[in-house]
Amino acid sequence: MIERFIVSRDDSIYEAFPDVALTPSGRLVCVFMECTHHRDRSYTNNMVTTSDDRGRTWSPKRALTEELRGDPKAGDPSWDCPRVTQLSDGRLVSVVNRMRYEDRERSNWIMFSSDDGETWTEPAETPVIGIVPDQIVELKAGPHAGRWLTGAHRSEGEDDGRTWHVRWWYSDDAGQSWSGPVTVAHVKGLRLCEGSLVELATGELVVFMRENSHRGRGAFKSVSRDGGETWSEPVEFPLPGCHRPVAGVLASGKIMITHRFCQGGEGWIGWWTQNFFAATTDVESCLAGDYMEAHTRIMPLDFDRHHESDCGYSGWVQFDDGEIYVVSYIMDDAPNGHIRGYSFREEDLLIEP
Repeated sequence: MIERFIVSRDDSIYEAFPDVALTPSGRLVCVFMECTHHRDRSYTNNMVTTSDDRGRTWSPKRALTEELRGDPKAGDPSWDCPRVTQLSDGRLVSVVNRMRYEDRERSNWIMFSSDDGETWTEPAETPVIGIVPDQIVELKAGPHAGRWLTGAHRSEGEDDGRTWHVRWWYSDDAGQSWSGPVTVAHVKGLRLCEGSLVELATGELVVFMRENSHRGRGAFKSVSRDGGETWSEPVEFPLPGCHRPVAGVLASGKIMITHRFCQGGEGWIGWWTQNFFAATTDVESCLAGDYMEAHTRIMPLDFDRHHESDCGYSGWVQFDDGEIYVVSYIMDDAPNGHIRGYSFREEDLLIEP
């Protein structure tokens, strides 16, 4: 039902946080970060690999950016969580996240490719501040068609007194200038972060978010009806233990969300990062104002057997013939994190009557 492939595995380094785009030629372009370890960013760089056979085999990885080395806790910058999008004008755009622990500043830069990921422009800084950026989402319909949106989250303060903000920026001139930030979510008592935006066929925008209290809470969502300029109050959504949701619309009109499942409780790497899921829902559930008015169908994609398991940041695309291809990272039988690909179809999630 689910086919699995190796996108990149280099046992000498930690590979994680991938995303993938599908170009008009049918090429898959995957970006990811490599580092000393998830918990050690003394070396980081963003990498890119491509596939011309629907993700069955992949090119050798190559650097997308210049490597960063140093001591992040002493103020040296490091890379984190790149994203990639296929634009309507034929270009690819990658968002690369550069962070500094010392002052909690996390800047986001964009790079473009006009040759299916072979070469890239130099990174250009955006005003987007925060970590775990979303893809550049290019709106397709309505009065804001052509608008680009992306967002990130940041937190301020310490421990239980820390406040969390999910914020979005938008551009109406293809990234030349940006408006924002617009607050999507900032709720006392909730640690909302890692937002993923999807444009619904009915014109609304929905951002799905992780709740980071480590209590196994479901995803939260906010809705915009004006192209991302204002947002509804967040409501919980029935994706329990949802970390790093990545949402998009399938050919059928259903919405698919890939995400890591984290049950919460004590621990971090190795304790509650073993499971990687794909879920489907519908427009009505995305717009529902209450948890009990929404429904989801959740399918396991992978399980990490490693004693220091670490998995579940992902990206995905769908081919014209319906095949879905997902990328994520995992430890499992390797000494370090590596990138896997997953192929399946909508009927693997649900056989319609």
